[in-house]
Amino acid sequence: MRVGLKNLKYLTGYSIPVLTWIAITYPAKFAFITLIYAFIVIPFLELFLPGNEINPSSEEENSLNKKQSFDWMLWISVPVQWATVLYFLVRIQSDNFSFLQTIGIISAVGICSGVIGINIAHELGHRKNKFEQFLSKTLLLSSLYMHFIIEHNRGHHKYVATPLDPASAKLNQSVYAFVPLSIWKGYRSAWKIQMDQLLKQNKHFLSFQNEMLLFHFTQLMLLGCILLVFGGKAVLAFIATALTGIILLEVINYIEHYGLKRKEISPGKYERVQPAHSWNSNHELGRIILFELTRHADHHYLASRKYQTLRHFENSPQLPSGYPAMMLLSLAPPLWFKIMNPKVEELSS
Repeated sequence: MRVGLKNLKYLTGYSIPVLTWIAITYPAKFAFITLIYAFIVIPFLELFLPGNEINPSSEEENSLNKKQSFDWMLWISVPVQWATVLYFLVRIQSDNFSFLQTIGIISAVGICSGVIGINIAHELGHRKNKFEQFLSKTLLLSSLYMHFIIEHNRGHHKYVATPLDPASAKLNQSVYAFVPLSIWKGYRSAWKIQMDQLLKQNKHFLSFQNEMLLFHFTQLMLLGCILLVFGGKAVLAFIATALTGIILLEVINYIEHYGLKRKEISPGKYERVQPAHSWNSNHELGRIILFELTRHADHHYLASRKYQTLRHFENSPQLPSGYPAMMLLSLAPPLWFKIMNPKVEELSS
């Protein structure tokens, strides 16, 4: 029984939608509760909570992979995320929130879209079965970022830590320069990957195999439905939450590979991705809430490995704090460069 309860620790991630519902439901003083929790409470707690470098043994890993509870903790994100979005749309259309309260609620839903929407979609998008791939796309729809599954799986994982990857930040590149470039170049990369695949399969642009076209149609249909049912104000508010989730994703991309480079072994060809090509964080609270996203080195080393079995590597570079604190640090580029550049240079020496 004790082991079973331990496995349920990842339900802590659902504290984000719970707080988001509180932000939407209760008076204006609660509007920023999700933002405060994510970027003040969690970073503060991680100052005092020790990191955990323990890896599961081979026997434990086999056992963890067989437990379906780890899967359904991901699957329930779909009704949770869409119920949150629907509740937000109902309230934003019917209530006269103040401007400041609206900003707080949008930030709450945006954080939920980043943590529960895009983050879990990322995990499910690496699964091989069609059911979980479908769940991933359904979650990405809530952030209008469905092309992510194409670019991330077939672009980012192939070119990570090289100049060819839009989601790998260069040394001395600020987060403010990185985010818009990563969004635009990632979108462009997804189209290129899709068109190359259609050409290889000898399929027409208007073919049902053109997922990029289907993604755009689905997203436009969603916006049209929101407009018809909830009105223009709700459409703008929903787009704002989606953009918030997207920006959070790209800031995380920024910290995950900042300044790291793979060796070019011949023109356009690079060494195999190693644990040394991703920044890791073993801060346990962030690990649990983000479903082990912060053990990023092992994820890139073997993308098919499920979140509950991701490992710590001694040779993977370690972030000085957890993801939320590092995201805040990145917003002050001079301070970020002062702390992170020596770490990058130390790895290169």
